[in-house]
Amino acid sequence: MYGYISGTVKEIDSNYIIIDNNGIGYLIYVPNPYVFIIGKEYTVYTYSNIREDEYTLYGFKTREEKELFLKLISVKGLGPKMALPMLATGSTSLIEEAIETENINYLKKFPKIGDKVARQVILDLKGKLNVINTGLFAREDHSKELTEALLGLGYKQADVKKIVSKVNSSFPVETLLRTEAVSSRASLVSFMIPVFKDVSTSPGITMLICCTPFGTLRR
Repeated sequence: MYGYISGTVKEIDSNYIIIDNNGIGYLIYVPNPYVFIIGKEYTVYTYSNIREDEYTLYGFKTREEKELFLKLISVKGLGPKMALPMLATGSTSLIEEAIETENINYLKKFPKIGDKVARQVILDLKGKLNVINTGLFAREDHSKELTEALLGLGYKQADVKKIVSKVNSSFPVETLLRTEAVSSRASLVSFMIPVFKDVSTSPGITMLICCTPFGTLRR
């Protein structure tokens, strides 16, 4: 196990660098190899990933990058090879703020990070990061669109208010319409709208079928 390795960069590849320390060359996978310069000395903060058939070193220019990397790989379904490219921009604050503001679309821009993993990252790490608010990600509020969608589907105004108050309105409406919001002791038992289905009855005519707690609606 190594906490860090100091030495001279001897080689740079597309996803790793080789650092010479007392005649030993350490191959270290880094988020962005091109922030290093051949022939220059660096201290690289490392993480050792040890398996039965593999011993891999991951490295970072700052302690902050390494700390965020360790938190990311603690997320279910997110391994080192997926977490490393997320730090390629060199801005840990943007990633942390995206997690805190539940900006799924930003997280999904990273390679191999899909909707499921992005949501898991937010679920596991929100509130556990030292977030510096850059103001780049404004928390979106889709409560108005959700209200209009539910009223259009036949929900009563009173039930709509209860539903909207119980969901995270920062998510897109199409996502919220697939979530389940369970009321406390109110008359609303549950709110779950499964997948919408477009059924084309003839060219140019589309029927939207949706199952709701109040029956099947068609548009």
